[in-house]
Amino acid sequence: MAEKIQAHSNNNDSTLRIELFIARLLRWGVIVSFVIVAIGIGMVLITGQTGYHEIRLDDLNSIVGYNVKPDFPSTLGEVWNGLLALKPYAIIALGLLLLIAIPVMRVTVSVIAFAMERDWLYVALTAIVLLVLLTSFLIGEAGG
Repeated sequence: MAEKIQAHSNNNDSTLRIELFIARLLRWGVIVSFVIVAIGIGMVLITGQTGYHEIRLDDLNSIVGYNVKPDFPSTLGEVWNGLLALKPYAIIALGLLLLIAIPVMRVTVSVIAFAMERDWLYVALTAIVLLVLLTSFLIGEAGG
């Protein structure tokens, strides 16, 4: 009986540690994301530039042109290149990507936590959720 109580107590301690880790991950992820976005916004306010093509209202070709690049980074490669060039909109995009990644990290940690607890039903269910999340990112199309 004492062994069961000790095992249950150890399991609760492990679960509590994992829940605290997830809470810290979520909290710090949001804080870091906010700081990155704020830096990007600050750069836009200070420089008055986004680092990308600006649509001018007095230039008809820039308004109705079919081949005008968007005025923000729209792929991971563009975000990366923009970060290397310290473009403000790319920095903002990085913060937003981090904010989007936080729930994925939370689900990933949950899969690992359930596996450590040998709760295979929840490992399977959470892995399915993770697969759906990742699939939605891979096949999703921004801007329609």
